[in-house]
Parts: sequence; structure tokens; C-alpha cells
Amino acid sequence: MAFFKNIGKKIIRSHAAGIIFSFLAYWYVRLIAATTKWDVRNLNNFYDNLDKFGSVIFIAWHGRVPVIPYFWDRRSTLKALVSPHRDGQIVVGLLKRFGIGHIDGSSNERAASAAISLLKELQQGTTIAIIPDGPRGPSMTLGLSPLYYAQKTGRPIVGVTYSIANSFVVEKSWDRMLLPKPFNKGICAVTKPFFVPADATKEELEQYRRNIEDEMNTLTWQIDKELKMPYIPKGTLSKKKRGNHN
Repeated sequence: MAFFKNIGKKIIRSHAAGIIFSFLAYWYVRLIAATTKWDVRNLNNFYDNLDKFGSVIFIAWHGRVPVIPYFWDRRSTLKALVSPHRDGQIVVGLLKRFGIGHIDGSSNERAASAAISLLKELQQGTTIAIIPDGPRGPSMTLGLSPLYYAQKTGRPIVGVTYSIANSFVVEKSWDRMLLPKPFNKGICAVTKPFFVPADATKEELEQYRRNIEDEMNTLTWQIDKELKMPYIPKGTLSKKKRGNHN
């Protein structure tokens, strides 16, 4: 029995399985996005700033990522910071089908090695997507890395979030990810752009961090409430990260 269990794990973790999972994820996202009756709010905050500055740093919470690539219109180059782990490679396959590239790393893993690539890409006109509470939490909590890139490049940070009525909430996942069902109402909402001065002090950076996090969460909770979705609190951790904190 253990032999077959190990074989099953190897199959699931294989490159071929990753391709299959990313293919299925892509068509699931396309189905949900295409059949949802969307109320899209302030998307111009993203695209107007992209046109003005040539590149933007956009952020989204881990539990609200899957459908966001649907709103990318491919007008320029977009790359997402993605964890090099197996799950991250599935995400890479999904993003590729939406015309989105990737940079290996995450908001709190391999950040140092990814930082040079991110800064270079931003300066060359590539828009960067960062999931600042990934890959293991705390959920809906902003780290400082997006602010660092904004401070160094002068590019704005823009947050994107969404909610879809009647979605199933994966309670056992640390990020309480939404699994939407087709043919429901949805809201995609975008924050105002946030600029971080090059000479911001450590204390000022923390204030900017709190302001951006608060706006992202307030916006997410507001649209959840409008669509009668349950309140999802911030601050949860993955089991692996909880173990590291013990």
C-alpha cells in the first residue's frame, strides 16, 4: 500500500501533472470569468497609471488571485513573482496561457535574488505582479517588498481584488481561497495608486504599508459584504509556517 501511495505522490508532483493541472485551472478560470456578471470598479486606476509610467507594481491577496489574469489586456509585458515550488509551477502554466510571464521567487522567499530582476524589469517597462501574503501567510497582510520596489523605481502600487457571489470558501486552506461557481454576480475592484517617496524613512514606510493593507482589506470586505459572502479575517498562516513559529 505504501508503494502505491508513494507512486501516486510522484505522479501528482510530476511535470506532466503540473501541465494538466495548469490546463484545467486555465479553463476553469475562463469559464468562471466569462459566465460571471461583472461589476468592474476603477480598473482605470491600473491601466491609466500603466500608460503614464510605463510599468506598475500591482498586488493581490493569495486567496483572490485565480480570476485576476482574466482582466489583463496584454497591452505590455507583465510578469508575476511566483514561488519556485510545485504549486508555483502550476501557477506559471496558468499565467502563461493568459500571456503573463514570471520571475522565480516570492514575497518572502528568495526575495534577495528576485529583487535585482524585479527592479530591472520595472525600469525596462515591465509591470510586476506580487502576491504579498504568499506563499504561506499571514493572509491579507502586506509585506514591505512591494514598497521597496516602489521606493526605488518611483512606480505606483495598485491593489486588485474581487469577490463572486455564492463562492465556496476553502476553509481548510490558510488563505481561505474562493472557489467560484459559474453564472453568478462578481465585483472586481481596484485601489487608488500608492506612491512611495524615495526618501521615506523606516517609520514612514510602515505607515504606507498599513495604509495600503487597510485599503486592500477594506475593499475586499466591502465587496464580500455586498455579495453576501462571509467575512474572512486576515492573519491566518499555513500549517507549515505555523509549525515554524512553534
